[in-house]
Parts: sequence; structure tokens; C-alpha cells
Amino acid sequence: MNAEFNRITQEFAQAQGLHPTDVQALIAILDADQDDAEPGPMTPGRLRKRMNLTSGAVTACLDRLESAGHIHRVRAEDDRRVVHLHYAQAGRTAARDYFRPLADATDTARRRFTDDELATVVRFLAEMNRQLDLVRR
Repeated sequence: MNAEFNRITQEFAQAQGLHPTDVQALIAILDADQDDAEPGPMTPGRLRKRMNLTSGAVTACLDRLESAGHIHRVRAEDDRRVVHLHYAQAGRTAARDYFRPLADATDTARRRFTDDELATVVRFLAEMNRQLDLVRR
């Protein structure tokens, strides 16, 4: 399943003229507000740490994403040195249109299971994520 998700993501990247790393950056930017450890808008420095990239690689990635209309950079009002990264509406629209069939397929698969079965799957996946996090550390 992970391999199929990766192939779909790579195809999206190619269709948008992006590198697969750019798509991972888009996901990080989109998910930034849900990050329990550090909620709030994504910054280039935070993205660099999260993706384990050099400053130059992050700058090149953000330049590509901004040129393609997927993100925009906004200086923080309280500290103009801080740059916040936001998913642009055009980028959201492109991703939503491209990934709609994947969302539909997910809904179709989910409807074939009871709530109890899905709860077991969610518990399993959450535990796998915890174990993989321990292995990575």
C-alpha cells in the first residue's frame, strides 16, 4: 500500500513538474498546524529540520513550489525576519483534483468494513507508527 501511495505521489510530482521531495515538503506545509510538537505555520527552518535537508536544498525546493503556484511565503507580522510558508489555493486545487480518485478509493475500501474492524486497523497502524518511530530513533 505504501509503495502504491508513493507511486501516485511521484506521478503527481511529475505531472506538476516537481521533485518527489517537493511533494513531501507540500505535505509538511499542509500538516504543520496539526503538528502537536510544534503547531503553527511552517517556516523554512522548521521544514529543513523536519525533512533533514540543507538550507540550500530547502530554498531550492521552496523556489520550485512557489514558481509552480503551490505555496507562497509570507513574512510574520510580529517579526519580519520570520517567513511562514502557506499552501496556495491554486496548489490546493491541483492536489485536490489529482488526489480525488485516491480519496474516493479510500472511501470505497473503508465502507467495506465495520466500525469495530476499522478501529482495530487504526489501533494496529498507530502501534506500527510508534514501533517504526522507535526503530528510527
